[in-house]
Amino acid sequence: MDKASLHHVAVLAYRGMSAFELGIVTEVFGVKWPDAPAYRLTICAEGPDEVDVVGGAVLRTPHGLDTFASADTVIVPSVSDVDAEASPELTAALRRAHDRGARIVSICTGTFALASSGLLDGRRATTHWLYADILRRRYPRIEVDPTPLYIDEGDILTSAGSAAGLDLCVHLVRRDHGAAAANTVARRLVVSPHRDGGQAQYIEAPVAADPHDDRIAASMSWALGRLAGPMTVETLARQAAMSPRTYLRHFTRATGTSPIRWLIAQRVQASLPLLEHGDTPVEQIAARVGFDSAVTYRHHFARAMRTSPSAYRRAFRASSQEPTEPTPPPAP
Repeated sequence: MDKASLHHVAVLAYRGMSAFELGIVTEVFGVKWPDAPAYRLTICAEGPDEVDVVGGAVLRTPHGLDTFASADTVIVPSVSDVDAEASPELTAALRRAHDRGARIVSICTGTFALASSGLLDGRRATTHWLYADILRRRYPRIEVDPTPLYIDEGDILTSAGSAAGLDLCVHLVRRDHGAAAANTVARRLVVSPHRDGGQAQYIEAPVAADPHDDRIAASMSWALGRLAGPMTVETLARQAAMSPRTYLRHFTRATGTSPIRWLIAQRVQASLPLLEHGDTPVEQIAARVGFDSAVTYRHHFARAMRTSPSAYRRAFRASSQEPTEPTPPPAP
């Protein structure tokens, strides 16, 4: 595939930024791995001046907002000042990109730039938990949800604190190329292909180290190998040698979610490769990943993926089909 035909991702660099979030985008969409999907990445800036980043380094790029607005996916990392409005030029570029049908993405407080452009009005969005109340007060037309690590609204996606940008970028690969490709990228980066629990587990709280965490982790590992079988909190608690009540308390403290919600999320994730490869009926897939019925499976799949299993299968297959070269006419 030639470079021009690759999905074009543009990320904004700005004065005073940390290189961390820029590095996340570069690692996922810029580094070329032989066994991972390829993208075309461009680092852009608002003006022609050099961009000073945290630590005294200087970044220079020839690409401006015109290139940024022309990409298939545009990404805005954390803004340097959540109390400031995005520049009129950046607002115009974001709106042009959106009007063209580009996918608009923010990492951490980059949500504030999207908010000031008006693109999030009437939508659900997230940002770093420290700034969620500020976002809610400044932009009351946005449904601010500080709970998840990222929110996918289809054409606009927002993520929580900086590291959650990695979760969101891997999710974008999953959307574009399927679970297997996302898992490959995650393995390359040595991160989880899907983290559960949202931001609640990271909000500051005076919690001492939990000696039960190792037993919780062991029970989770045990469950992952047996997703197809019946499983309850009592079953998991026995694996951790705890009472169900104690297990529930320590599990929630360690992960930020409940055992059943975590289990449902793992079963939905396990179903994705089965939808992507082959034509196994949804009813059989539901049983193979441990759901009691196809109805239950469809309900939880829709809540997690914002689509149905059948629609996911169709969309994945449509997006994964490579363009083919036209067949040359036979020689005279």
